[in-house]
Amino acid sequence: MACLVSRTGRELQRYNHMGFRQVVGCIPYRFKCSEDGVKIRDAYEVLVISSQKGQGLMFPKGGWELDESLEQAACRESLEEAGVVGKVESELGKWRFISKSQGTYYEGYMFPLFVEEQLELWPEKHVRQRIWMGVGEAREVCRHWWMKEALDILVERLATSMGEQKDGDDL
Repeated sequence: MACLVSRTGRELQRYNHMGFRQVVGCIPYRFKCSEDGVKIRDAYEVLVISSQKGQGLMFPKGGWELDESLEQAACRESLEEAGVVGKVESELGKWRFISKSQGTYYEGYMFPLFVEEQLELWPEKHVRQRIWMGVGEAREVCRHWWMKEALDILVERLATSMGEQKDGDDL
């Protein structure tokens, strides 16, 4: 059973040596399936969520806290904000950016999350929408440049791994 309450407050928030607030995000993805449930090779989609204030779409992200690893924070944010659970894969990268609305400096880490389960109830269901879409559309609607860069890295990584699987299938 998943916890259905989001963490709040900044008491456990991490900051780097320069005073940048550290945040962690995920790009939830899944492979598309045909109507009979068979996975379609090379076809996948990503999950975007609305911001709490309704100002555009993005991938789940939030503060990295002192009592968790980067991967645990990524899982927690995906559960709290998007209602998905899955396997956190290798880090896509680290970005530094400034919040336009708050003028705050951040250091953000992004991970792919291979979605294994989508929950009907999740902590922020009442304040967010979630939408599965293709990568091209997600890149257009995502409001953060650094998340778009992370998406580009994921796309390249998946293309490379799928190419390796195809090559191996020929053996």
